[in-house]
Amino acid sequence: MDYLKTQSVKSLHGTIKISGAKNASLPLIAMTILAKNLVNIKNLPHVVDIRTLLKLLSNLGADVNFLEDRVTIDTSVLTQTKATYDIVKTMRASILVLGPILSRFGHCEVSLPGGCAIGQRPIDLHLKALEQMGANIEIKSGYIEATTPNGLQGCDIIFDKITVTGTANIIMAAVLAKGNTTITNAAREPEVVQLCEVLNESGVTIEGIGTAILTIHGTDGKLLDIKDFSIIPDRIEAGTYLCAGAITQSEITLENVEPKHLGAVLAKLEEMGSSFTTTQDTITIHPSKTIKPVKIVTQEYPAFPTDMQAQFMALATQAEGVSIIEEKLFENRFMHVSELQRMGADISLNGHTATVSGKMSLSGTDVMATDLRASSALVLAALIAKGETNIHRIYHLDRGYDALEKKLQGVGAKIERLSE
Repeated sequence: MDYLKTQSVKSLHGTIKISGAKNASLPLIAMTILAKNLVNIKNLPHVVDIRTLLKLLSNLGADVNFLEDRVTIDTSVLTQTKATYDIVKTMRASILVLGPILSRFGHCEVSLPGGCAIGQRPIDLHLKALEQMGANIEIKSGYIEATTPNGLQGCDIIFDKITVTGTANIIMAAVLAKGNTTITNAAREPEVVQLCEVLNESGVTIEGIGTAILTIHGTDGKLLDIKDFSIIPDRIEAGTYLCAGAITQSEITLENVEPKHLGAVLAKLEEMGSSFTTTQDTITIHPSKTIKPVKIVTQEYPAFPTDMQAQFMALATQAEGVSIIEEKLFENRFMHVSELQRMGADISLNGHTATVSGKMSLSGTDVMATDLRASSALVLAALIAKGETNIHRIYHLDRGYDALEKKLQGVGAKIERLSE
């Protein structure tokens, strides 16, 4: 099993190229199930979750060719409609195949999902919406068994709470349905927006893109001719490296980034003292000599993202004062706190709120990654911790970060991947 050995650095300097967004890639890969043609996707990140979903499509019978940062997918040869437990258990996002398979074939079996242990992310919203569209759904032996005797029918769907994966799943289900489907309280994340834009460019009329109310005009079973497209930059990866610049008080430039997707993150970094120079596709962080405390509440886009909470907690340990971080989306997303405390962080928890007192002198030690974003928080803390830090169980990190240690090495970090 691999781990990362990291030593503190005085500063970082240089340029990091941001990879394609994992969270945009997953629904777009699942979307190829709706295509009648060979689909070419560019700017895919080399992360475990992408390879897992591509393997799932291969197991369903698709012809998949993944080379460098590009993949070609031919789902016209699909022969299976069962997504088995051995793959789905490793990644919750595998549930994204449910909507498109059911819409295309009228039946499917998808294992109940596994993945990160950051808290419950129930799929009941997905299933309730599909039932509203005419699906018959049963849970048997750990599998979702769904059929559509009369095909999926467009209808009005109101999500009780915002769900990114649920929104993407129902959008894809609605594409081949009969009639129009309106989703109210839809997720507005850039990853959902790109899914809608690619479908729009492939002949599907979708109204309200980027808003909380989407209307999808179904094709009544007509498969799509999906044009070549490129994945948007990963805003969470970009935010993580901006935090690396802030915590080491270093100037770093990010390339292949979309600044408008990072509004809430940039605003909080500015509150903490950083400033920025931006172009259409670059961001340069100019950190301050003193890091200021901050108050953060995680919410759905365009508010502050839960996927950046752990990284900002690491940064807050170096602020001159007390920071308050409230996690509103996932109940178990403070598992990194105990590991940061092992490094000397002064953090107290009260329910869904963390109080971080700074400025603390962190010390290197052995720590354990507990989920994807917690892993990157430990890397950030290790950059400024005295001595050597060994971060174990980085298979969590590999689920969502493309060559993190190599990118950090490129800007001067003392970090290397070793096997234990």
